[in-house]
Amino acid sequence: MHPSGKVPAAMTKPIRKVAVLGSGVMGGGIAAHLANAGVPVLLLDLKDYAASALDKLKKSRPAAFTHVRNAVLIQTGNLQDDLAKVADCDLIVEAIIEKLEIKRDLFAKLDALLTGDTIIASNTSGLRIADMIVGRSERFRQHFLITHFFNPPRYMKLLELVAGVDTAPAAKERIEAWGKNQMGKGIVWANDTPNFVANRIGTHSMMAAIHLMIEKGLAPEDLDALTGVPMGHPKSASFRTGDMVGLDTLVHVVDNCHASLTADEDREVFTVPPYIREMIKKGQLGDKTKGGFYKKVGNDIHTLDPKTGEYRAKAGDETIAKACKKLGKIEDVAARVKALVASEGLIGEFAWKALSKSLAYAARRIGEITDDPKAIDDGMKWGYNWELGPFETWDALGFADTTARMKADGIALPAWVDQAVAAGARSIYDGDRVWSPAVGDYVRRAADPREVTLPVMRKGGAPVLKNAGAQAWDLGDGVLGLTFTSAHNSIDADVIKMIHEAVDKAEAEFRGLLVYNTGEHFCVGANLFAVLMAAGQKQWDGLREMIRGYQYATQRMKYSTIPVVAAPFSGTMGGGLELCLGSDAVQAASETYAGLVEVGVGLIPGGAGTLNMLWRALEGVPEGVDVDTYAFVTQVFKNIALAKVALSAEEAKACGFFRATDGVSFDRSRQLWEAKQRLLGMAASGYHPPSPRAYKLPGESGIATLKMMVNTLQAGGYASEHDVKIAMKLAEVLCGGAAGGVAPVGEDRILELEREAFLSLCGEPLSQARMQFFLQNNKPLRN
Repeated sequence: MHPSGKVPAAMTKPIRKVAVLGSGVMGGGIAAHLANAGVPVLLLDLKDYAASALDKLKKSRPAAFTHVRNAVLIQTGNLQDDLAKVADCDLIVEAIIEKLEIKRDLFAKLDALLTGDTIIASNTSGLRIADMIVGRSERFRQHFLITHFFNPPRYMKLLELVAGVDTAPAAKERIEAWGKNQMGKGIVWANDTPNFVANRIGTHSMMAAIHLMIEKGLAPEDLDALTGVPMGHPKSASFRTGDMVGLDTLVHVVDNCHASLTADEDREVFTVPPYIREMIKKGQLGDKTKGGFYKKVGNDIHTLDPKTGEYRAKAGDETIAKACKKLGKIEDVAARVKALVASEGLIGEFAWKALSKSLAYAARRIGEITDDPKAIDDGMKWGYNWELGPFETWDALGFADTTARMKADGIALPAWVDQAVAAGARSIYDGDRVWSPAVGDYVRRAADPREVTLPVMRKGGAPVLKNAGAQAWDLGDGVLGLTFTSAHNSIDADVIKMIHEAVDKAEAEFRGLLVYNTGEHFCVGANLFAVLMAAGQKQWDGLREMIRGYQYATQRMKYSTIPVVAAPFSGTMGGGLELCLGSDAVQAASETYAGLVEVGVGLIPGGAGTLNMLWRALEGVPEGVDVDTYAFVTQVFKNIALAKVALSAEEAKACGFFRATDGVSFDRSRQLWEAKQRLLGMAASGYHPPSPRAYKLPGESGIATLKMMVNTLQAGGYASEHDVKIAMKLAEVLCGGAAGGVAPVGEDRILELEREAFLSLCGEPLSQARMQFFLQNNKPLRN
């Protein structure tokens, strides 16, 4: 609700149906993500292109749909026969070819069809609103704006919005609410200038670095080493990013800047080097043509040499590579970037020149592309996956010192920077305030309470519980928050100990327990190095106790007298998924990739994963009744034996990893708040823990039947002898042992079978080889 007490139009008039005009890469991707959000879509294009595009979307990789069943929400048609159907839509997203006259012709037809408050949005990246709406009615102009998605729309958080001079405030409020609340996007309002915010700053940074590389005589590998993780940018850095985006797309954006920005002081930065022009002529466009700046040749990656225009084996300066690898291990990004710039010799010199040019350019764009430094920072983080935006980087390097060094180097800075320094500003960001060049002072940052971060939610100056592997904090409202601090949020003895202690503490003093981790992945599973070391030293008793400890940690969560909610995201593998299976409910980020993948390292799940996956599958099956459980066992067996990985939270529900009733957070920045609300709702409704269950399982006959299935895979060359051994260990557990069909099998018996199977596989030389190979290469070994 607005401070005035009025309810925004977006809250009373949601977007219920959307038409997407144009079914190309962007149009199709936007339509798919609308369907992911549960919004019905009318997808139109010329002839039968839309129907063909939908077929391709269902098979696309990376997947456009969070689950292919979402495609049912998309109705296809053609622009010639079905355009009148858009009159029933709340929003029309235009994503046709970037030709002004063709767009104008389409908008004229829409203008004649539409009445009421239907919003028309263009996904253009280079055309101006004023040029596109020439001759349009007042109603059309008031409901027209730009919605610039980043590709692929499912995965990229940024949505740039651009309003025209006539766009009505209600239309702006409504489209922002739709983008943020329904689509889960991060909103950046941009001015109507070429390439808006992120592409303007991003392509300038990339092209400036490429020109500097040529000037310094560096290799492409050197540039990517310097402009990747050490600089707070993604691993794809410069050239790998170009290959992923597509050189034709990249050059189109850069050329648009050069052609349009005739008064830009850095216009020549947007000049495409001749060797890149030549690559486009040859069709070397990146990943989509199997070769761009980099190309896979056999098992090796070759690099296109800018000097010869030919591919060669990867090379580069070893000193730069080693130094950048070491810098990349600095966890704190601000400290990492500062250390990069402080490096001696060519590394520090290059980093400073590249960064100072980019930071100064961003500062000079304030007032042109946006009035807000935070908008630029958000755009670069959400659209280019930078860890820090330009102004956050400036602060990391030291605002005053960096400004002084730029001036000493003769780098032009805008007047607002001088004003900030003169006013005593020591940084651009100051807590919850940001320097406003327009105001000439700090202003409060607009905050959505749903985007609360873990440090802000935590109460008190210290954790309630703490050890070397995890912490438990008071998160307010009677919620205890458990967070791992182990490497990669892996599960080790300290984490296991803390789970038991946190549940005890939550039962005694709190209303519920929330498992919420930070970092790149929710949990990568068990500490595999510790398991391998214990197995190598034949510490079987210690290993057995560790396995039992985690089994009963997840069981302790499941049967606690208070609700337990897990908030998984990104990688949720092995023991990480077992943690979710032991929770009463899950509030998963939409982009959660989950699976019980232990067979890849020669093992089976060892943290009650087999039990809880099977019991999940059997929910609703009455106990004490002779029911054939083989079909349920078979499905769980396939998921585990084939190391099935769900590539979204919705897929995880379909696989049985999560329940259909579990929550999904479309925007991960709201996941913590949403998970806490789910937990509080469970606590307030009178929570009761589940009761232990027992089922008659397939037993010996089921083991024999699964053996035939596995033998068929082996005969077809799809499974090795060791794969068969692992699979049969798993089959024995899931079938309740040979006697599983005689009487109902309780949970402790399944856990005992799981524990002994896991332990026996730890002693297998081939399983140990798989573990060692994975630790060294981060990929599974087939042996």
